Amino acid sequence: MTPALNKPLPEFEAQATGGVKFSPQAFAGQIVVLYFYPKDHTPGCTTESMQFRDKHKEFLKAGAVVFGVSRDNMASHEKFKQNLELPFELVADTEEKLCHMFGVVKNKIMYGKKVKGIERSTFLIDADEWGCALTETPQFFIEVHQLLELFEIALEEDVPTQAPLFVESRQL
Repeated sequence: MTPALNKPLPEFEAQATGGVKFSPQAFAGQIVVLYFYPKDHTPGCTTESMQFRDKHKEFLKAGAVVFGVSRDNMASHEKFKQNLELPFELVADTEEKLCHMFGVVKNKIMYGKKVKGIERSTFLIDADEWGCALTETPQFFIEVHQLLELFEIALEEDVPTQAPLFVESRQL
């Protein structure tokens, strides 16, 4: 079941770095920023993760916890997290359950061949476990400060949690 606007998230559980079990139930009552990225230790994913790292305190101040998700295994995630000094956990989705659930596995062209890959996407999940809806940007990845600005605007204006706050960006 794919998450949808104004619908509770489907039940799932996934392992994250630091021995954390990531599930909607474990983070009920908290706002979660869930960003999907293709691969640890690659230039674009490193830059994106560093942006989340650099703005992490601001997300915490705004009441959100951040998680990164890729298909890499836990050993790769632990090394990536340590190398970049990431203050948040990374979810190891080696079986692609979350990636398929959130609809981020897409056909891509790499070196002239069609492959299935992860489309860089960020979901903002509100404290009541509702998936939030949809803005697309044609950039390589959305600037993390733009996501934070959208999030802060929604909080300042007391926008209902069902308001469109899901940000998706696509690799061209």
